[in-house]
Amino acid sequence: MPETPAPYAGAADPERKAVIERIVAAYEAMMHSVASAHAPEFLEVGVTMSQAKVLYLVQAAPGLRMSDLSARLGVSLSTVSGVVDRLVDQGLLNRRDDPADRRHVVLRLTDAGATQLELFRELNEGQIRALLSRIDATDLAVIGQALDVLAAAASRQAATPSASPATEGEPA
Repeated sequence: MPETPAPYAGAADPERKAVIERIVAAYEAMMHSVASAHAPEFLEVGVTMSQAKVLYLVQAAPGLRMSDLSARLGVSLSTVSGVVDRLVDQGLLNRRDDPADRRHVVLRLTDAGATQLELFRELNEGQIRALLSRIDATDLAVIGQALDVLAAAASRQAATPSASPATEGEPA
């Protein structure tokens, strides 16, 4: 198994910071272009961005407590309750008392909620395939290598949940 490099510790490197800023700006510009080009498809989805965030978080952590969801989103419990109420009314989420502590409410995705997220995934996949079809083979290889590196970094970060970009020498 190949060695995984340690997180980069050169936070004071201004050239590195400039490259990261350029990459982030390019990513944001690309996502803006993609979203603009595919806005009609996303409007057909039927949930707001706030609702989509809740669905993704609950999918990632089935049985997530409302209080934890509120903390992860950085919003009040009453704000989360309103979003969750609408998702429950649409049949995309189930809300139940926590069997371990009845003072808490836990959330689970319904089959319809999972179908909704699958629709998002299919739309995203279609967008990426359309973009990649416009790129020559040499550049596709570069993109593939870059995404392999990025995926490995994401895996390392996921394996150490307490680590954040700020603790690894990168701007938050």
